[in-house]
Amino acid sequence: VTEAQLHTIYEREGKKLFRYFKDYSPDPPATAHQIKGKTYLEVGQDLFVRRTLQKERMNAGWRYQYLTIYCARETKRFESISDLGLAEADFSAKIERTDKPGEYVNLYVSVKNRKNTIGGQDFPKAVQALENIASTDKNRIGPYCCIFGITIDRGTRQIRSNKQGKPHSQNTEVWLSDFFWPFFTNCTYEEIMLAVHDALESQREDDPLPTEVSAPRQLLEAFGKSCLTVGLINELGVFDDSYKLVRFFCGS
Repeated sequence: VTEAQLHTIYEREGKKLFRYFKDYSPDPPATAHQIKGKTYLEVGQDLFVRRTLQKERMNAGWRYQYLTIYCARETKRFESISDLGLAEADFSAKIERTDKPGEYVNLYVSVKNRKNTIGGQDFPKAVQALENIASTDKNRIGPYCCIFGITIDRGTRQIRSNKQGKPHSQNTEVWLSDFFWPFFTNCTYEEIMLAVHDALESQREDDPLPTEVSAPRQLLEAFGKSCLTVGLINELGVFDDSYKLVRFFCGS
């Protein structure tokens, strides 16, 4: 890219970092207290690392979603595999029943890296959202099963229950990596992880740790410009008023 294009990229990413600063404050008063007296360069670098880590997790999620779809198609075990893009399910699949040839089960799959991403009080809501997609699918013929596919955590297949021991849904299951990968790819969890590793190694590029990556100075300057515009830093580039920061984080 040209210098002008690079400048545009840094300006855009600096503004995105500012929005990340606003939208992802873990605790407004604690964050305001922590960054008071620090410069926008220090805070911006910390935010850049945090955002990089978040992107890394998101990229891993996309990687395994696509890998599952492509591998499932290669197995030839499924009548059909949809593309990504469903509202709640990442993809859907249709597979013939072994007990009733000619009849099919429709699978609606939401792919997650870790099982803790669907834990606690959020799980019943996630189940309901996935069930709504399956039950209202006008193209579906036959029974369905909703699946939360866990790509990394070890384990097999389970139906989660509430505190009273009643399943959240008889139609929704959690498939951990030791069941999920063999079912959709005919490969074990370890084989899939080693294949991804070999693909990354074949790029022959060093991949630094997120904490080792320094944000470009122009990007940080764009971040600082946004902070100055809303009055969060003084003329020295220092966050000098924690009350302003709390109001900023809490504002709509």
